[in-house]
Amino acid sequence: MHVGDLLQIKGLDLTLIWGGENLLDQAISGVTATDLEDPARFLQPGEIVLSGLVWWAEADRRARTERFVSALAESGATALLAGEETHGTVPVDIVESCREHGIALLAVPAHTTFRAITEAVYRRQWGDLSRRPADHFALPENVRNDLGRLVGHGADAGELLECGLAPFGTPSCYVLTSSGRTIARTASSPELPAARAAENLRGLTGETLRVQAETTPYDAWYLHVPQAGGAPPRALHEMAEVIGQHRHHHDRRHAARHRTWQDLITLVDRGGADTGALTNALMSCGPLAEGPWHVVVTATGGQLAESAAKEALMEALQHLPSAVFAVGTTPDAEAVAIVRSGGEGAASLREPWSLLHDCRPETPLHAGVSAPTTEPAAFRSALAQARYALAAARRGSPTPGHVASVEDLSSLDSLLAGIPADVRAIFSAATLGPLADSEPASHHRLLETLEVFLAHNCSWARTAEALHLHVNTVHYRIERIQDLTGRDLSRLDHKLDLRAALLCRPRTVSSSGPPCPTAV
Repeated sequence: MHVGDLLQIKGLDLTLIWGGENLLDQAISGVTATDLEDPARFLQPGEIVLSGLVWWAEADRRARTERFVSALAESGATALLAGEETHGTVPVDIVESCREHGIALLAVPAHTTFRAITEAVYRRQWGDLSRRPADHFALPENVRNDLGRLVGHGADAGELLECGLAPFGTPSCYVLTSSGRTIARTASSPELPAARAAENLRGLTGETLRVQAETTPYDAWYLHVPQAGGAPPRALHEMAEVIGQHRHHHDRRHAARHRTWQDLITLVDRGGADTGALTNALMSCGPLAEGPWHVVVTATGGQLAESAAKEALMEALQHLPSAVFAVGTTPDAEAVAIVRSGGEGAASLREPWSLLHDCRPETPLHAGVSAPTTEPAAFRSALAQARYALAAARRGSPTPGHVASVEDLSSLDSLLAGIPADVRAIFSAATLGPLADSEPASHHRLLETLEVFLAHNCSWARTAEALHLHVNTVHYRIERIQDLTGRDLSRLDHKLDLRAALLCRPRTVSSSGPPCPTAV
């Protein structure tokens, strides 16, 4: 399939903005959808790139555009299919940059989904694969026929690997997710721990091919052969195409199950459902019907598709061998899972979470986990707990990828972290009074003294030593603080008020803010 063929597909309504005949004649090897500002690490030569242009912003448009389009050019992408929904039209900067870098540019109207484009490409590629002359294949004809039959019958990826690679001695070969989870492996392949598998995918040894499918950074599949030369490169590309078809059919088969999951999550999120409705929804989810359960809530930061949080949470839970769960989304772009408890609390999620975070380290990815519950009627309460833990993870984590459990909230700091930011700010300002404005140098010194004084258990001598001040100066400053705040630092409750107010002050840099890189 060639780039120009996209313009002829009925129903897609794509428009050519820029691209000469030579660019339109380029073959398409696959499809990647991304809104990363620098997507280079996720691109393969010959791919078309679908982007909603969420990364583009007026403030820094030229630098952002250059970074994105140059990444496409350096990776060997054949075309950029730019969505018009976000900005109404494709910005001129992108048109000029594509012309400069020699990247064909097509506009995608708002009514055309990226899924429709992806499926159209895969259908065409599969048809091309089936019609390709026999001498253009590395896989023998009988093997291709067997693979087609196996895909049609819903065979698993392991069977496909064994069948397709048998003519080459069935070398060690894996189908891995981007976080290192093994989907399938040949019989000659040893088990591969997820952390090592993820490391191998990023390494330079062996052969690694991305399996083409509509995915997020967290759930992409890769065909990985640890030893280079284990099979002819063309055969591996053909196997990656077959695994891509398997993934496509797999996702379609599981769509009904996901709808059942979503019904359950919607009931829990809305609240007010009677116990009978919740029980029926649970029964529809099969093995999940028996508790106890945890509720897990996930949210991503940055400019990812809404499905990213759901795919990240599903991928993390699938790393846990005994996990039984249902995952859905809420109108607030959260992903929510109800997980049958079997050790799948915060502790067991943290290792796969770090691997997921590494898939896109610049994007905040946090999760909150509730305490276990034994009654479906308590799901709404468990959801509130998980959301509180999520808020605490976002504010309290030193990295932008963290899993927090409501059972971890064992300190004043962690407890306050889950309170909404605007409520914290109001409390801090009301309690600190004039000191809430730390701009004047005198206020800054008084706040510093208060923090050190409380940290040293209100010891005058140790505070003076820590601040390199005379004890009389400390006495003067504490008196001044008491005057300004109306609090008496000889009283325990007033000490706690001021300590909480200091913890609730707005942070100048938030660990959940957009610009840091990550995945847990």
